[in-house]
Amino acid sequence: MKKLLSILMVFALLLPVTAAFGQDDMMEQPLVGFWEQCPTPENLPETVNVGAIFGLSEAVAVYGTAQQNAVQLAVDEINASHYLGESTTLVVMFEDSAGNRDQAIAAMTKLVEEDGVVAVLGPTLSSEAFAADPVAQENSTVVMGVSNTANGITEMGDYVFRDSLPEGAVIPGTIAQAAEILGLAKVGLFYGNDDDFTVSGYEVFKAALEENSIEILGEETFAKGDVDFNAQLTNLIAAEPDALVVSALAAEATQIILQARALGYEGPIIGGNGFNSPAVLRDSGADSEGLIVGGAWNYGNPNPSESSVQFVEMYEAAYEMSPDQFAAQAYTGAWLMATAIRCADSTDRTDVRDALAGIADFDSPLGVFSFDEDRNPVHDPIAQIVVEGKFQPLALVMGE
Repeated sequence: MKKLLSILMVFALLLPVTAAFGQDDMMEQPLVGFWEQCPTPENLPETVNVGAIFGLSEAVAVYGTAQQNAVQLAVDEINASHYLGESTTLVVMFEDSAGNRDQAIAAMTKLVEEDGVVAVLGPTLSSEAFAADPVAQENSTVVMGVSNTANGITEMGDYVFRDSLPEGAVIPGTIAQAAEILGLAKVGLFYGNDDDFTVSGYEVFKAALEENSIEILGEETFAKGDVDFNAQLTNLIAAEPDALVVSALAAEATQIILQARALGYEGPIIGGNGFNSPAVLRDSGADSEGLIVGGAWNYGNPNPSESSVQFVEMYEAAYEMSPDQFAAQAYTGAWLMATAIRCADSTDRTDVRDALAGIADFDSPLGVFSFDEDRNPVHDPIAQIVVEGKFQPLALVMGE
């Protein structure tokens, strides 16, 4: 751990500083999209409505607010560049799910059955998606999860897509890389046992640990909304693990970090996708240093795509803060949906679904993106570590 901290201190002095460009200039020449592959649509109406269901209040807002910002940024760029044609405007109708399954169902029903949207982005949480996506499926309406990483999301039906890498595509590589770099031999495993996302993450973590011959010294659980984790952490820390491996959402993740450090634990904490939020780092402060999390995107990627660089510059110019992974996935999701509408040259929901399923080798902030035959995303994940309060690529920090 001392060697790891020394490397982090040196790397912090080398963090790059990037310059921002004018947002209006970049909107005129967007780099995202299928400009050449699909001709300018000729049959679209003046207004095309899509829905977006995000957690904009309660604890889940740490994810949902960034998603809303990113989708609006993409829609503004799509319209400014006339991606859907000179006379067509894309309009996004936002609904707040507040992290509540029933509220997500109501929002999906309103958008699909009352507002008649062409397609829907969201909802934010996997548990909300399992509750609300069947409404879209039953109404033959495309729904795209932009932050749903639990197993089984796209199995709900052929109108259900996601551009968010499932935990099964991210966690194994993160564990393998962390094990190699840190020499992990034994860990404590901690997870939320009442949420689809955290249970799914736990299952993938456990399989990855076993695959890498890492001993699990003990397992502890908690429930969504818990605030005191001292008893479980005390049990895990007493076993002297090389790392704590945790599957949790942001609110619980923050407190787990703080309470583990308060109990004197100085070793690595390896988290699931719920830790992938600047709010977690902000609220846990210096205690998050050295936190390791796998992800779908990182703005410090040593080999970023041109569209990723542009996205960061535009987001920072618009909102005076850096985007996180959830913003990058939401922005990409909006562009993917617009591209499906462009390529279908139609607002027929089935035509849009078929066009979306056919997207391949799409230039996006997430990298070169495609959907597989099960409507799951195909692109490279990235392992990250927290340095000076920011997520940085693990391979870059450790010189791998």
